[in-house]
Amino acid sequence: MNKKLLIICRKPPYGNSLAREAIDIALAAGAFEQDVSLLFCGDGLWQLMAEQDSQELALKNHGKALAALPLYGIDDIYVQADALAERQLSQNELLLPVKALSPAEITALIDSADTVLNF
Repeated sequence: MNKKLLIICRKPPYGNSLAREAIDIALAAGAFEQDVSLLFCGDGLWQLMAEQDSQELALKNHGKALAALPLYGIDDIYVQADALAERQLSQNELLLPVKALSPAEITALIDSADTVLNF
């Protein structure tokens, strides 16, 4: 029986390991055919930027891991609409297709999940 797993990503892609750990958990759950959704809030939106260059930081490019999400059946990717506007980002600048959610829609998404992991 598949449970609905929601992973909330709030951290920028570099500077700590939380962003990468969230994506690794999503990929692992996807590999076991779990129902996984991702919600990017606040500075977590920076993870979705298409043009990421991590060479100067000597870190693996976070965007490459995100690009693998659809291969694992993870297509439900959401962003906080307010955070998108605050950072003056458009959905066209993001690596993956996303759905922008209002605060009420985010509440409903969280309520519908069996398990919520917050990074």
